[in-house]
Amino acid sequence: MDGTLLPDFSTVVSERNRRALLEAQQAGIVVAIATGRRQAFTAPLLEGVGLRADTPMITSNGAVTRSFSGERIDITRLDPAVARGLCGVLRGVGMVVFTLDKATPPDLIVEDLAVAKGRLAKWVESNRLSIKEVQPIEEALGDDVDLIQGMAAGTIAEMLEAERRLSECAWAGQFECIRTAYPGNDLSILDLLPKGVSKKAALERLANRLGIAQEETMAIGDNWNDELMLDWAGTGVLMGNATSELRELAPARGWRIGPTNCEDGVAVMLEEAVAMLGTAG
Repeated sequence: MDGTLLPDFSTVVSERNRRALLEAQQAGIVVAIATGRRQAFTAPLLEGVGLRADTPMITSNGAVTRSFSGERIDITRLDPAVARGLCGVLRGVGMVVFTLDKATPPDLIVEDLAVAKGRLAKWVESNRLSIKEVQPIEEALGDDVDLIQGMAAGTIAEMLEAERRLSECAWAGQFECIRTAYPGNDLSILDLLPKGVSKKAALERLANRLGIAQEETMAIGDNWNDELMLDWAGTGVLMGNATSELRELAPARGWRIGPTNCEDGVAVMLEEAVAMLGTAG
């Protein structure tokens, strides 16, 4: 979604991207949305697009897959005991959030909203009705809680320190840590996921479920949380607005570099795919 399907500073899918998504579906292409956002923060942005009810949505960086209509397809939960341990490891470094698999709010647990600054403060404002503040946060993470993922967020420097702590903690190896970075905003996010969870793993399971061969898939992304997915897909497309570090990796990894999100890069790639289908037919 962010940095790929959505233009900068916008929560509205452009008309060209909207049209391309629908034309791809009409051509028989399975369109799947894969995002670090949770379902409740993703679905409203797609309401006006007109996607079919059975459109798969891979959310929380691969922890949950549901259809656009809300039918659960796949889910992997985070061990609450691991989550409680990570709270202590990360305390004092940025903001820590845990996401619950709940249909009704609050489905986000935060220990201290006061640490949210800049873009994080805007995120809190957008999600305020879904957030419950609990001190200490461990008290909200009992063994009976349906946890999807954790998230640490803060400045680039804070999240580098968080990554160092996580790599050296007692729970290292029992969870996945996937980074998303926005250097222009001095914002970095670490998604703390169940072991083995990623957009790539979720996409692979979905493709197997639908009988789609790996070489017939295309993945489009712009950030570090898309890295494994771009590697796995038959065609990996890195958005032109990706960080310079990712763009430098593209040739060696076999990724194409498409137009930017503000140039309707998703539409450009989908239009090309639809045209190729027409030629093959």
